[in-house]
Amino acid sequence: MKILMLGDVNGSPGRRIVKEQLAALKAKHGVEAVVVNGENAAAGNGITVPLAKELLAAGADAITLGDHTWGQKDLAGTIGQLPQLIRPANGGPGQPGKGWCLVTTPLCRFAVVNLLGRVFMPPCDCPFRAADALLAEIPKDVPVFVDFHAEATSEKIALAHYLDGRVTAVVGTHTHVQTSDARILAKGTGFMTDLGMCGPYVSSIGRDLDAVLKKFITGMPNRFEIAEGPATLEGALIEFDAKTKQCTAIEAVRVREPRS
Repeated sequence: MKILMLGDVNGSPGRRIVKEQLAALKAKHGVEAVVVNGENAAAGNGITVPLAKELLAAGADAITLGDHTWGQKDLAGTIGQLPQLIRPANGGPGQPGKGWCLVTTPLCRFAVVNLLGRVFMPPCDCPFRAADALLAEIPKDVPVFVDFHAEATSEKIALAHYLDGRVTAVVGTHTHVQTSDARILAKGTGFMTDLGMCGPYVSSIGRDLDAVLKKFITGMPNRFEIAEGPATLEGALIEFDAKTKQCTAIEAVRVREPRS
């Protein structure tokens, strides 16, 4: 069975390319299910239920979030409307919503887990201990896919090895830069440090270049709008055995709109 996990959907360009390309990509690779990180879907800062429904209608089966989870104030009161929309499980006690969900397809069911890193990130609970707690809660017979939304590559690699053999795959999100290290670890867990992003690639990680350059050159505060122009869709194609729950193949995926 194959699933596709996509990096951070960044603003309207990211939503556009997902809606335009996802169906063809699923057909081309025989993808059974899709997991999308949507934490930048609303102009780069969080998501709303209507935008989450857009991504689900485009073919997503689960949507993960990250450090911008609560960037849109209405989400706190509405996240419970969509069981497929999950937030980092270790964001802190008392947060609405859930940190994992089950996805059921004609071939099997699997779990999606969302965790937040602590290195160079806002305060949150320990992702390693949170993962242990979730694995005690999730049914033992289902493959588990982890979106680890984190800044530091070292932390992502460490968590992947910590969970090796206990989950089917660990993939990183947040940096918006796709890494070339997709591999299967010693005990059968697929891993990739960062999926990249779905968003405008003539940019600085999705933001308008002029605004970012002005900040770097002058050191003065500036508003970073989502860039315009052609978009890229990036992620990982993961093949796994539903019975053994082990990853059998993982590879990077990228589709780019042409530059005009």
